[in-house]
Amino acid sequence: MAASTQKRQCHRDLWAVAAAAALFALAAVVGTFLNRDGGKLRLHWPPLYADWMPHVGPGTVAAPAVAVLVVGYGPSLARRLPWRALVPTVWAAALAWTVSLALVDGWSRGITRRLTTAMEYLQSVGDVHSVHATLRGFTDHILVGSPDIWPAHVSGHPPAALLTFVLLDRVGLGGGTWAAVWCLVVGTSFAAAVMVTLRPLCGEDVARRAAPFLALAPAAVWIGVSADGYFAGVAAWSIALLAVSAARTTRVPRLAAVGSGLLLGLTFYLSYGLVVFVVLAAAVLVIARTGRPVPWVVLGIVPWVIAFTAAGFWWLDGYRTLHERYYQGAAKIRPFSYFIWANLAAQVVSLGPAAVAGLRRTASPLWRTVRSARAVAPAGYGALALLIAAAFGMRLLADISGMSKAETERIWLPFTVWLFAACALLPRGSHRWWLSGQAAVALVVNHLFFTGW
Repeated sequence: MAASTQKRQCHRDLWAVAAAAALFALAAVVGTFLNRDGGKLRLHWPPLYADWMPHVGPGTVAAPAVAVLVVGYGPSLARRLPWRALVPTVWAAALAWTVSLALVDGWSRGITRRLTTAMEYLQSVGDVHSVHATLRGFTDHILVGSPDIWPAHVSGHPPAALLTFVLLDRVGLGGGTWAAVWCLVVGTSFAAAVMVTLRPLCGEDVARRAAPFLALAPAAVWIGVSADGYFAGVAAWSIALLAVSAARTTRVPRLAAVGSGLLLGLTFYLSYGLVVFVVLAAAVLVIARTGRPVPWVVLGIVPWVIAFTAAGFWWLDGYRTLHERYYQGAAKIRPFSYFIWANLAAQVVSLGPAAVAGLRRTASPLWRTVRSARAVAPAGYGALALLIAAAFGMRLLADISGMSKAETERIWLPFTVWLFAACALLPRGSHRWWLSGQAAVALVVNHLFFTGW
């Protein structure tokens, strides 16, 4: 009976993957036809922001080698390694995987020049002579037609994103290489942060089952190298610190909560859209059945608000100005009726087949948890399902906001990295097959397309 049930579940997993692939194909076909009507999507290969460019590079050897090692040894090491060794090992594997994928495009084009293009933050580092003056006049350079308009990515984010690279430059780590290293190291740390979150909320077994999938995520194609990967890492650690504080698995829960607030506040000033991380933070508190960390989290957030506001930058003014700027550009002609669903289709390749199957399996424990919420505190797979639902909910909020029209395979990285935890729901015996599928998607995408931003 159990074998037949497991077989049915596996068949449903495959149907879910097939449906996701069909959604991606449909978005590609519809997008191609829409592009013929004046190129209104402003995408060369919809629904992805990418160019068709089959190519190879140094990573063509390195990336498959990393994939083989993770597929071959990842599941067994995730079971056997001591916890303190496992977390940094997963982080190191995620970093190796991401760097090797970036090297498919070559050292220069794939890493050192990624953050130096005309739209990127490093273009404006030299324009910041006074941080106070920059913050005071930051919103004056966002709109099209403004004097000394910021590049697209600087305009599209609060000033903490630009100031990060200014700080790196001021301490002697200027230029594209150091900026790339920063984004790679912080971005790939999401894998460790998610594990640290899962252990106190869902149990160590869940965290261990998810570990190899966090290391071999297809989203690594976009983490290396983009500032959004850096944002994902910061946001992930804000939730990890909140989790250990709420579950009181640290000797200093209040300090952990303040640290969570500091990172969450920084997250809000790195990207306007990441304010929706309050949804995931709320899910952590619901699972832990406590509100004790909240005052301490707020205590960590407040200094950011005071500092930026006192220096002359008001977050709401920045967001309102950005909203106007957003519809001065490609968003003005990009049809919301297409992107409301094509945004989700683009996620198929950044998530991979294993995460799609894991998301399908989330429905059952989520339903059971919701039905018994008043009687039993969420635990194990129920707690995992709530976390996944919150992470997916953040994506939906971003989608319906109208401020996400294309490029979501990169922009939604802070949300995407949490969904790989759903792979813990897949049967252990199938992990190597699913990991192979994850690696194949990333390798195919990175070799056939040049993913720019």
